[in-house]
Formats: sequence, structure tokens, C-alpha cells
Amino acid sequence: MSRQIISTDQAPQAIGTYSQAVRVGDTVYLSGQIPLVPQTMSLVDGDMEAQIRQVFCNLSAVATAAGGNLADVAKLNVFLTDLAHFPLVNQVMAEFFAEPYPARAAVGVAALPKGAAVEMDAILALGG
Repeated sequence: MSRQIISTDQAPQAIGTYSQAVRVGDTVYLSGQIPLVPQTMSLVDGDMEAQIRQVFCNLSAVATAAGGNLADVAKLNVFLTDLAHFPLVNQVMAEFFAEPYPARAAVGVAALPKGAAVEMDAILALGG
């Protein structure tokens, strides 16, 4: 099965040796997104809610470039430098997702790239 590299200027460009997403068959693996504004490649201004919202917007842009959307997310991983923000993740996530919700993991981490407080990656299941 061939791999298709997914790229869009509607999400932050890769800041390392990775692709924004890779599609293999009907499965799309979205790389981690931090709250970077695509046009400036700087962290979004605002509070933690703004950061979480920007991450979901970035994931959505990559999902769209892959031919899907957030409704196609089968698995979501959330990385937080402070797990006290987990209820806020749930609150903002409810604006971007409807039932049935994807499988999800939330992990507390010591640090994230560029000093971000949140990062998320996802796996899409298309065609089903």
C-alpha cells in the first residue's frame, strides 16, 4: 500500500523532520499540532482556551487537506504540560466534535515544542 504525504498551508508547516500527515489507504496519521498560527508560525495570543482552540483548528485543517474532517477522527491523543487544563480540553472539544466521540488519551508531559502548553495528534479513519 502506498503512502501519500498530506500538506496544507492552512496549518503550521512542519518544524522538524516530519510530515503534517501521512495517508495509508483509508487511514490518515496526523502529526502533533501545537497552538501555532499558520500565517506567523508563532504561538497564538491568548489564554489556554485559545491555545486549545488553535490546536483543534490546526488538526481540522490537516484533516480537510487529507479529504476528511474531525468527524473522521478515530483516535485523539492530548498532551498537556498541566493536567489541570483537562476539563477545558473537554469543554472546547465539545465545540469541535459530536457523538460518537473518538477514542482518546490525555497525557501529562514536562514540556512541549516552542513552550506550548498543549499538543494533540490524531488518527483519521476515512471511507467508513
